[in-house]
Amino acid sequence: MNIEKLASKLRRGEAFLITSAENCFYFTGFQFGEGVLLITPKERVYMTDGRYIEAANAAITCCTEIIDAAVFTDEIEKICSAESVKKLFVETGRITLGFYEKLRKALKGTEVAGGERLEREIDALRSVKSAQEVEKIRKAQEIAERGFDNILGRIKPGVREIEIARELDYFMLTNGAQAVSFDTIAVTGAKTSMPHGVPGDEIIKQGDLFLLDFGAVYEGYHSDMTRTVAVGEIDGKKAEIYNIVLEAQERALGFLAPGKHCKDADAAARDYIKEKGYGEKFTHSTGHGVGVEIHEKPNLSSRNEKGVLQEGNIVTVEPGIYLAGEFGVRIEDMALITPDGSENLTKCKKELIVL
Repeated sequence: MNIEKLASKLRRGEAFLITSAENCFYFTGFQFGEGVLLITPKERVYMTDGRYIEAANAAITCCTEIIDAAVFTDEIEKICSAESVKKLFVETGRITLGFYEKLRKALKGTEVAGGERLEREIDALRSVKSAQEVEKIRKAQEIAERGFDNILGRIKPGVREIEIARELDYFMLTNGAQAVSFDTIAVTGAKTSMPHGVPGDEIIKQGDLFLLDFGAVYEGYHSDMTRTVAVGEIDGKKAEIYNIVLEAQERALGFLAPGKHCKDADAAARDYIKEKGYGEKFTHSTGHGVGVEIHEKPNLSSRNEKGVLQEGNIVTVEPGIYLAGEFGVRIEDMALITPDGSENLTKCKKELIVL
């Protein structure tokens, strides 16, 4: 169990406190409430309040105790005191300042410790997916791809961006998705040059490129994909840019394997785009991990100097070229790192679709 793997990292006199909803879900499987998870050498305690206690008792099997706690800090202090915990590590990047200060005041004889240690331990666990996690992400991706196939027929001149976004979301939500992975990006024409453009009332026109970036959530796990399609025949420049991005993506996908450096996976796509003269127009990293959250470790980035791919990682590969005021192209797949390479979890066609 992941909770036991994390507990095994404790040293004498230490405890871990998980406060973020995402990590509480990852370690307990319970995602429909508010609570905290305290891990000590002896105990695995989930605390919530009366609104969620019945559901938590029914769902959580990995904890030694589930407490109905009106004031979390009081219960944490009791347990830490009883077990002589000298140092309580918290999620520095996720705990609120208010709760951190309450802990410091409530705990007597226990140091509340920040730093990156707990985050590193959690990231290391979450970045390597189990077979069960992989299957949930596959299912989420299958739902998203059915949504893509369904929406293609609606992408045509005269339709507003926001209509496409809403219809795609509705399809996913009524065909097995628990939620959408993030606010769907559905943009046309010049707005495709904005990597995170927001769909609005802009009308699709003949000759536009149309960009969709979206995903589905299945049993707490996300998918993520991007496709750029042509609305009727497009000019030669758009076709050229599309093919450059496609080749860059294929090069990065072909590079992925255990032991490969994340920065080199980024370079596999980025160097080709630079070679073609568009290096400054590729303005984000090549990819990121996906799982309980839409952005996880590892990052396929030129800034990730130490990151190395491992079997079980699931990462996006999403190079893009963005020409401000004109158009942009991004193509995104998800890949599972396998013992001898990678498996592309995204099955949708990538050759330019002309609608």
